[in-house]
Amino acid sequence: MANEATLVVETGKPINFTVTNATGIEKGTLLVMTDLMTAAAASTTEGAIPAGIAACEKIASDGVTKLAVYREGIFKVTASGSIAVGDPVCLSATANKVCKAATNEEDILGIAFETASAGETFLMELRPTAMSLA
Repeated sequence: MANEATLVVETGKPINFTVTNATGIEKGTLLVMTDLMTAAAASTTEGAIPAGIAACEKIASDGVTKLAVYREGIFKVTASGSIAVGDPVCLSATANKVCKAATNEEDILGIAFETASAGETFLMELRPTAMSLA
């Protein structure tokens, strides 16, 4: 998979979310919440509520409907657009990339630990939240 998030420092253990059996999800995939404790691959869902990052691979149609998901940690992720150190970041419209939060009302995936340009990888502290920054 292109642009997968890579764990650099584990600050919290992953927790189980429900996922669909028919869908394959690769390790390092950015995930969105689709229901209570239910996640799906973010694909191109800019502004969706972030669930976290897949801690392991989920094989399609293997009968498994639980997936370990990180909601804490420091990850190397890929930027979609310019991001400055300290910027809150959210899910991008480009699959498995993050972008600078455009408003104080966006759902936040984490906080940038480095400055990056479009396509560059950088360190991000994973802190998913659906709260306003205002």
